[in-house]
Amino acid sequence: MTHKSKRHADPALVEARRAQVLDAAADCFRRKGYHGAGMAEIARTAGMSAGHIYNYFESKEAIIESIIEQDMQEMFSIFQEFEEQPGDILTILLGSLHKGVQRHMDTGACVIDLDMMAEAARNNKVATLLHEADTQARDRMRQLLISDRSLLKSHSEQELDSRINVIFSMMAGLFLRKMLYPELTEETVLIALRPAMKTLLMPFEVHDEVL
Repeated sequence: MTHKSKRHADPALVEARRAQVLDAAADCFRRKGYHGAGMAEIARTAGMSAGHIYNYFESKEAIIESIIEQDMQEMFSIFQEFEEQPGDILTILLGSLHKGVQRHMDTGACVIDLDMMAEAARNNKVATLLHEADTQARDRMRQLLISDRSLLKSHSEQELDSRINVIFSMMAGLFLRKMLYPELTEETVLIALRPAMKTLLMPFEVHDEVL
C-alpha cells in the first residue's frame, strides 16, 4: 500500500486516523464524485487540516486503493464465514443471498463503486486495482465451490468460470436496476434470483455444444 504516515507511538491511533479519512472520503465521493471531491474537502470532512491528511494518504488515488482493499477484506470475511458454517455450500449460499442483495442494492454504498468503475476507464492504476480485486474475488468463489464436491460432478474449468461470471454479473447489476427503478425491492429480486442462483450452482451435464 502506498501511503505516508508519521511515526506514532500508538499504531492504533494511526489506523483510527486512516479510518477517519476513509469515512470522510467515502462521504465526499458519494456527494461529489471522485473528481469533484478534492483532498482539501476530504480533510475538512475528516476534521483535519489539509496538510495533516497527507500524513496518512499521499493522494486520492491512495485513498481509492485503501477503499478497494477495505472492500476486499470485507468480502474475504464473508467467504470465511461461508467456509466455517456447517452444511453444504449450496444451502449456505442460498441462505445468505439476501445479504448480498442488500449490499448490491445499497445506492449509497454502490455509487462509490460506480464512480471507481468510471475512473478505471481513464486511470490505469485504478483499473489495475479493480481488476486484481475482481480476480481475487473470483478465485475465492471458485475455491469455495470446489470445496463441495457435490456441486462439481461434471463442471469443467470453463463451465465453472462461466457460472461464476454470470453470478457476479447478476449481483453487480442490481445497483443499476435500483437506480433506474427505485421501486425495486429486495423481496421482489429474491423471487427470481433464488431459483436462478440455485440453477447456476447445481451440478449439470457436460455437453459437447453450448446452445
